[in-house]
Amino acid sequence: MLAVPPRQRAAVPAELRGLRRDGVRLCVVDRAAESVAHTTVAGLADHLGPGDLLVVNSSRTIPATLRGSRADGGAVEVRPWVRRGRSWEAIAVEVSPPHAPLPLREGERLRLPGGLTALVAGRRPELPQVWRLELEGADGLEILLAHGRPVRYSYASEAIAAEHDQTVYATHPGSAETPSAGRVLSWELLLGLRAAGVEVVDIVLHTGLSSTQDDAVDATHPLLEEWFSVGPRAAAAIDRARRVIAVGTTVVRALETAAGGPRRVRPVQGWTRLAITPEHRMRAVDALLTGLHEPGASHLDIVGAAVALPLLERAHAEMLERGYLWHEFGDSLLVL
Repeated sequence: MLAVPPRQRAAVPAELRGLRRDGVRLCVVDRAAESVAHTTVAGLADHLGPGDLLVVNSSRTIPATLRGSRADGGAVEVRPWVRRGRSWEAIAVEVSPPHAPLPLREGERLRLPGGLTALVAGRRPELPQVWRLELEGADGLEILLAHGRPVRYSYASEAIAAEHDQTVYATHPGSAETPSAGRVLSWELLLGLRAAGVEVVDIVLHTGLSSTQDDAVDATHPLLEEWFSVGPRAAAAIDRARRVIAVGTTVVRALETAAGGPRRVRPVQGWTRLAITPEHRMRAVDALLTGLHEPGASHLDIVGAAVALPLLERAHAEMLERGYLWHEFGDSLLVL
């Protein structure tokens, strides 16, 4: 696939570009017809109908970076990837762009805001860039909510308000980064879909980080476990649906983890370690609404499980030619 030029990486959300959330562009890939069409997310109802089920991720994004200091007085930024009560697995980076990784020392203590201290207990064996931190003092989630900042990468402005990281239906705090595929859905669009006979249910998957801030490591597509929950209502709705449309790769990962067979999903919650590659055969998901991922991104592996590479490459080329925008504040792709 062709590389995405910097000018086509969305730096700010649609609302700050004079658009509605659902006013962004939508590329529609029809696998049966082997066709590629172009519309906006507001026209989603033209492609869905009675009996279809839209599954969204209602995880709420938390401000998942904390700036603190090391024992020697040096500054550090901590980004939790996996949170288990008072134990975090996190990356440590410099506080200034480009936020290069910082090597910590086992046994040292990091002083974080709100009276929180983190003891460096070691590294994650298979991913040494991720540090095991044992929390001392205040509650870690409360400190993140009170003192944390949103995770931002180089293509996005630090000045963007955290409210833009939320989907309109986000209710369960826990994601380190936005489950961004659903950011483009407005209440008006969702209500219109329901009026057209499309059912909408939610699951929860708390996303981790998408980057270790080390390009060589990121190229290996490191994948850590993520906490998820598929409730009885969602499982029952999937069993009776004509088509299951997952909103985002996070929903795909949760539903495919919970799948017990073709179109059979059991209510379950816990940690998923499922890695979905283009070779994966979908058992619970029929279609996918997703954001745009750059070539080489691990999220693109999941998209590749939904659509054959030649058709995906064709859609990618057309979107580049038409000036689509990539990343969490950009445009969307619907695979039917």
